[in-house]
Amino acid sequence: MSTHLTGLTSAEAADRLERFGPNQLRAQKTEPQWRKFLRQFQDPLVYLLFIAMGISLGAWIVEGATGAPIDVIVIAIIVIANAILGYTQEAKAADAVAALAKMTAANSTVMRDGKQQTIPSHNLVPGDVLLLAEGDAVGADATLIEATDLYIQEAALTGESEAVHKTPEPVADDAPLGERTNTVFKGTAVVRGVGVAEVQHTGMDTQMGSIATMLADTEQDQTPLNKEITEVSKMLGLLVVGIAIVVMAALILINGARTPEEMVQILILGVSLAVAAVPEGLPAILSLVLAIGVQKLAKHNAVMKNLPSVETLGSASVICSDKTGTLTKNEMTLQRVVTASGTTLLGGAGYDPTGTVTDTTSDVARDEACQAVMAGAVANNAQLDRAEDGTWEIVGDPTEAAFLVALPKFGADVAENTPGRDERVSENPFSSERKMMSVTTTDRLYAKGAPDILLELCTTELRGGAAEPLTDERRTSIQETITGLSAQGFRTLGVARRDGNDPAEENLTFLGVAGIMDPPRSEARDAIAEAHRAGIRTIMITGDHPVTAASIAHSLGIDAGPGGSMAAGDTGGTSVGKAVTGREIDAMSEEEFRAAVATTNVYARVAPAHKLRIVDALQDEGNIVSMTGDGVNDAPALKSADIGVAMGITGTEVTKEAATMILTDDNYATIVSAVEQGRATFDNIRKFLRYLLSSNMGEVATVFGGVVLAALLGLTTGEGGVVLPLLATQILWINLITDSGPALAMGVDPTDESVMNRPPRNMADRIINKAMWWRVIYIGVIMGLVTLLSIDMFYPGGLIAGSDSLDTARTVGFTTLVLAQLFNALNSRSETQSAFHHMTSNRWLWYAIGLGVVLQIMVVHVPFLQTAFGTTALDPLHWAVAIGMASIVLWAEELSKLVRRQLAKPVADTAPAAASQSA
Repeated sequence: MSTHLTGLTSAEAADRLERFGPNQLRAQKTEPQWRKFLRQFQDPLVYLLFIAMGISLGAWIVEGATGAPIDVIVIAIIVIANAILGYTQEAKAADAVAALAKMTAANSTVMRDGKQQTIPSHNLVPGDVLLLAEGDAVGADATLIEATDLYIQEAALTGESEAVHKTPEPVADDAPLGERTNTVFKGTAVVRGVGVAEVQHTGMDTQMGSIATMLADTEQDQTPLNKEITEVSKMLGLLVVGIAIVVMAALILINGARTPEEMVQILILGVSLAVAAVPEGLPAILSLVLAIGVQKLAKHNAVMKNLPSVETLGSASVICSDKTGTLTKNEMTLQRVVTASGTTLLGGAGYDPTGTVTDTTSDVARDEACQAVMAGAVANNAQLDRAEDGTWEIVGDPTEAAFLVALPKFGADVAENTPGRDERVSENPFSSERKMMSVTTTDRLYAKGAPDILLELCTTELRGGAAEPLTDERRTSIQETITGLSAQGFRTLGVARRDGNDPAEENLTFLGVAGIMDPPRSEARDAIAEAHRAGIRTIMITGDHPVTAASIAHSLGIDAGPGGSMAAGDTGGTSVGKAVTGREIDAMSEEEFRAAVATTNVYARVAPAHKLRIVDALQDEGNIVSMTGDGVNDAPALKSADIGVAMGITGTEVTKEAATMILTDDNYATIVSAVEQGRATFDNIRKFLRYLLSSNMGEVATVFGGVVLAALLGLTTGEGGVVLPLLATQILWINLITDSGPALAMGVDPTDESVMNRPPRNMADRIINKAMWWRVIYIGVIMGLVTLLSIDMFYPGGLIAGSDSLDTARTVGFTTLVLAQLFNALNSRSETQSAFHHMTSNRWLWYAIGLGVVLQIMVVHVPFLQTAFGTTALDPLHWAVAIGMASIVLWAEELSKLVRRQLAKPVADTAPAAASQSA
């Protein structure tokens, strides 16, 4: 099965994929659909309803089984309908998560058809030539062909935390797993170096596959949102069960239970009240609304790996961002080369290799610049390719690609005569600790890296085609050049070489300094300003030179170093400020470090450990931290952050695995947009919670008030018994048509334009706070009162003497409560804004309301539904009263909102800006 380094052909790969199957572990046994459906009935309150149905059915049989058991049939239909709704919502949420999982699938780099290609890891086949680099997740079990300083983290397989040094040297066939140093395994991670390996095993034939059956499922901890929803559901359940018991006891004491049928009716009413008052569909609605929020994020280039994290995202108070590719375009363009004889300027932009040398100090300087760019192109692992649409794209590091793009600008003959990768003898790879790399060819060593690091390894300098001693004066001059370029926002790289094929990085000849510009994204500056307005602090963390970092940060509106007074995003000052370096962090005491974190917005030349310390310190101060990263060294900080954000284009597989969210466009503005969507999703969750709880409270208030106030409202029989304001089937009907549709519609309510004009939510704050509970009770009581008054207006006796039958009066009250809840849907869209503000912006809400009205008309006027739900046809006067009384819910809340807005005005006029914060 051996292959050469050109790899398999596409035809061979397709044939082997067919033969061996996809490179995937066997999926866990999925829960059958029928079991998922039955799970919808696994609720204590539904069990009670089943018991009530059984009692009712038994009473119907004892009494002769005459006619149809209407109560049993209607309750069964409604329970099944609720189960279907919950099952459908759960399935939609699961489908959304599955679709997002596909978007985050791992990739591998292979040689196919003689070219380097990136393919989904599940398409790897035995015989593929796998190219490994720092940060890659190993896609299959493979035997090494070549390796340079290659270290693999195999803790997932062996439990050993220390990375294993891998070499192509053969080992014994029976060597323990941890000692197979010539083999790399699926599911492990490259933490250092590069390598080439031939795939031997895929899918369940891998070592990871062999232990897959040993892995036990781990239950995921609930998020604060889920925990609070669970607590609320339990509390509300106990409350309404208590109320239901009180109502049933009151009915038994007042009416007596003279017959089994009366006892059954009381029991059904009490249980139905409990079921209706608890929003048992809330978990399914919550999951679906979160799934909708995640799908919206995906459409805006942000892939959230799990649903509950949307809640945390909206609460972010600090965004720690990489510079390259996130705040900048990540289209590194080599624009200047400074050599011993002068400066050479290059034209063009981005990855298009067309362009020319636009200006140069002299022909000698041009030749020196050409040699410098050539050295950078040889000491290089990037790849520049032309796509089918004619655009240029790179595989590898953008900074390395800048040399490949720049080289043809010196002439086609120069590019053609550059040593190729087939002339390599060895490579000393780049690492975050070394900050340089070198490649040895058959006759030279070429090196590039951080200029200050590389300069220390040089003893001579190229001048006019000859190597001259590198004097202290020239070293000082070169350092000044580096500082000057950095101050102008250039990323600087030094290049050097030495004749001979000795790979030792010493006694090098310095060729020059390349100035590479990655221009800031225009949208990033606007996004940083918007984040600042939303009370979110932006911190830039980069490996660049501190002067470069400070310059780029200033151009983006991120200013002030330690001791500075400017907040993130404040553009009112003129000072660029000072970036804090990793070396300076190491020299600080813990108290000094924490003080610096409180005021520093720009960090440069930092190591992975520094990033982790910064994140931890920010979290200790109570911040919700979002951290971006692309390299394997960013993974610990991303995992520690509340929201780890990986780059989808340049990010390594290890980083994507550690992250909570993946940006498909590597753009900082996408993070801010995602925060906005997270806030909007959280707001929508509060909207439908406010709606569900207040509407269900209205049902409780109606039945409870009807029993307690029966004498005052005339809801009594001639024998002194109590007339029930609503039948059990009517309560269940209300629960069915008013809970789900409007609540789901609120989950897609448009984003409030003011959502980014307020500070982040404190995670310690309750989602359902005291103010919301008071509004829930307020609206619930009003619903109960208008429903009972509607009944009283048409039923003889009570406060208002009516002349209609009990069935007619009850149907008016029933309809009033349904319409009141639909009016409440308009109320619940905002705590303070009028329901008439952007009233038509959510068409789905109007569809849900319209459907509810149509269904209520049917249940009132369709004969067989009249029989099932105990209703009678209403005339225009009845409908007018029901609509008018129901609308009181809207007007009462409008008055309440007006009062709240007036009370809030003096506070808003005198309070400082929401986004004001220290740097």
